[in-house]
Amino acid sequence: MVFYFKSNVVSPPYTIYMGKDKYENEDLIKYECFCDSRFHVDKLSSAHVYLRMPKGVPIEDLPKEVLIDCAQLVKNNSIQGCKMNNINVVYTPWGNLKKTADMDVGQIGFHRQKEVKIVTVEKKINEIVNRLEKTKEELYPDLAAERESRDREERNEKKAQIQDQKKKEKEEIKNKKEMEELRNYSALMKSDNMTTNEDGNDSDDFM
Repeated sequence: MVFYFKSNVVSPPYTIYMGKDKYENEDLIKYECFCDSRFHVDKLSSAHVYLRMPKGVPIEDLPKEVLIDCAQLVKNNSIQGCKMNNINVVYTPWGNLKKTADMDVGQIGFHRQKEVKIVTVEKKINEIVNRLEKTKEELYPDLAAERESRDREERNEKKAQIQDQKKKEKEEIKNKKEMEELRNYSALMKSDNMTTNEDGNDSDDFM
């Protein structure tokens, strides 16, 4: 089971989601491909919250209001963190998550520490948490099938891009050839490259 929330503080709203338990989180880590950010309370046990960002939008452009929603949701779903003030929530692009065979279920690391960002949550804001809880949905997605569908979509997009690039290159070669032919023709048509009857001595004289 995966819990879905809507961060409707911006338009269009952002989708936030988290696994019911560490095993669901494990599947999200393995198969999820739609999200660009993953949130977790630093140095404390907490839910893993994932954020689905618009395609092509970098984590640096994440709206502050949505960032606060994610941080509040993570804090509220941490047994220790929900009772503490001034906790740090770490977040990073999904592609920076590192999972090795020796890690426990639900445990995760990072490939590049410099891509890990931190936001401090001073205290729980009930208004935000309650607003998010009202949008909560419990779904049972086929994450493996969604991943395959997304991968197939990306492959088709790349294939279309390559075909488009080849078409443009072919057009450029064609235009270049036509311009070259036009320049050669113009050169042939210049007066100093042309001959007339006056240039020769083969004119007829009539008495």
